[in-house]
Amino acid sequence: MTILDSLSTTDEALPDIYPLIDTHTHFDAPVFDEDRATQVQKAYAQGVRHLVLVGYLYRHFDRMYETEQSVNKMTQPIETSDNQAQSSLNTHIALGLHPFYIDQHTEKHLTDMEQKIAAKRPLAIGEIGLDTFTDEMKEPEAFAKQERFFKVQLDMAVTHKLPVMLHIRKAHAEALAILKAHDYDAHKLGGIAHSFSGGEQEAKAFVKLGFKLGVTGQITNPNAKKLRRAIQAAVDSYGVECLVIETDCPDMTPIMCQTSDNSQSALGQSPDNEWGDAPNHNRNVPANLPWVLSTLSELLSVPAAELAQQLWKNSCNALQTDWAYPV
Repeated sequence: MTILDSLSTTDEALPDIYPLIDTHTHFDAPVFDEDRATQVQKAYAQGVRHLVLVGYLYRHFDRMYETEQSVNKMTQPIETSDNQAQSSLNTHIALGLHPFYIDQHTEKHLTDMEQKIAAKRPLAIGEIGLDTFTDEMKEPEAFAKQERFFKVQLDMAVTHKLPVMLHIRKAHAEALAILKAHDYDAHKLGGIAHSFSGGEQEAKAFVKLGFKLGVTGQITNPNAKKLRRAIQAAVDSYGVECLVIETDCPDMTPIMCQTSDNSQSALGQSPDNEWGDAPNHNRNVPANLPWVLSTLSELLSVPAAELAQQLWKNSCNALQTDWAYPV
């Protein structure tokens, strides 16, 4: 039995279907190779109309563009009986060198990434930022390299006028200091604090700088009290306009979709094989995105239909796009 044979989505009834944008995925990962076409169909059936493939290692950039092309070919618009084309599931690219893998990044990767951006303009730069999750990553040399790569990639975003997707983990104060001192202006260029994990004051600080807070399946866990308080505090101060939603698949599986007791993130378990050797990991999929919407709707006491439309607008604002809301 393969990992894919043992993983499935929840048996619970899914909420009502609304058009959604999955602002952060790793849907190009090999863990989807066996059933990517099926997962595309399931995602479309659950309302997902756009998803973003987000970069983390330079060696996977070409794979991301190949996945983008293959997925977009799977979902060409279909003519309906009244000759109106249905929406397709559109895939987009963000290029970035992830701070968690800082020891694998080289100066040449930065140069090559700059050339790749110029040749094949992505939708955004990401995921980039700071991460001190492990003791090794807190070491002065490793953290200094993270800071340097973060600043250089912010420079690229300014040069190419692209939004950024931030990965900030246990380094929110340091990241905020860099962003405040840098020329990057999220109010003008957009941007997302992906899978936000900070506290109330940090949430409001990122929103004040112009970033949307990326909400994942973590919000579905009743025990994620710190996260829930932070999201509510940001909404109390800035309204639901400050949020976007994402799956971060194959990570961050909504609690109602989990099939084992292992909730550990696959990130970093096997950097070379990625998620392929994580048999106990609850693989998340784009089709699970409606559970994030429904949980947010309940948490914020905002009707799901109203929230879905606002989240669509927020995502377009954060990514500097003008995608029409499907009707």
